[in-house]
Amino acid sequence: MRVGIVTGSGTYALPGFRDASPRRILTRFGLAIVTEGTWHGVDVVHVSRHGDGHARLSSAVRHQANVTALREAGADCVLAATVCGAVDPEIELGSLIVFDDLHFLSNRLPDGSLCTLHTEPDQPGRGHWVFDRPFAPELRAALLEGARAAGHPVRDGGCYGHVDGPRFNTRTEIRMLAQVGVTAVSQTAGPETVLCGEAELPYALVGYATDYANGVGQEPTPVETLIELIGRSGRVFAEVLAAAAKRVERVEPVGTHFRFE
Repeated sequence: MRVGIVTGSGTYALPGFRDASPRRILTRFGLAIVTEGTWHGVDVVHVSRHGDGHARLSSAVRHQANVTALREAGADCVLAATVCGAVDPEIELGSLIVFDDLHFLSNRLPDGSLCTLHTEPDQPGRGHWVFDRPFAPELRAALLEGARAAGHPVRDGGCYGHVDGPRFNTRTEIRMLAQVGVTAVSQTAGPETVLCGEAELPYALVGYATDYANGVGQEPTPVETLIELIGRSGRVFAEVLAAAAKRVERVEPVGTHFRFE
């Protein structure tokens, strides 16, 4: 079992990655960089969404290339992490959420194009991803068990809301998302969820709440608090993802595919 791991803001490398070997993979969607090796005894392939030094803002992340590269590198599944802004006021800052649903109505990539791997007419394997919930239950269970084993507070379930960056959202936008049941938001995991689904890569997402989204609290979260919690998130994610990766066994793709061969 080769476990794909995708990390975002605050986590640009996996600490303790043994025999780590960066690899440049040129996909039909462009270049992606993956790092392969053994992490806590698990065969892992890692993608940093933003790259070293946060080179790419959320509006420049190459989601199609990243997911295609993970598949070409032999990943059997994907555990992903994101820092996020809490929309539900009951979420405690510095706590984790293992999401079980998705709000991503635009279904668009950062450049405005449709979020899909099926980009050409007559492309083999083109079709529709049909599912109930988008996140793999076996991977969700591994993340929940991993968080608890690492001693971190975690919420089982919640709706991840994808929002476009790089700006943060207005009070009105957040109020609208709250009304449809979004638990927390960030700017990258919507496309990943959809593209991994199309690629038949089982995928699950854990979030770490670094701030309250605009209008959730009586006062805005201080930027200093946001920066401090993003700084803490790397250690938390490393502990949780390592514990979760050890618990991953056989995982089935989510849903089915109605294809036009």
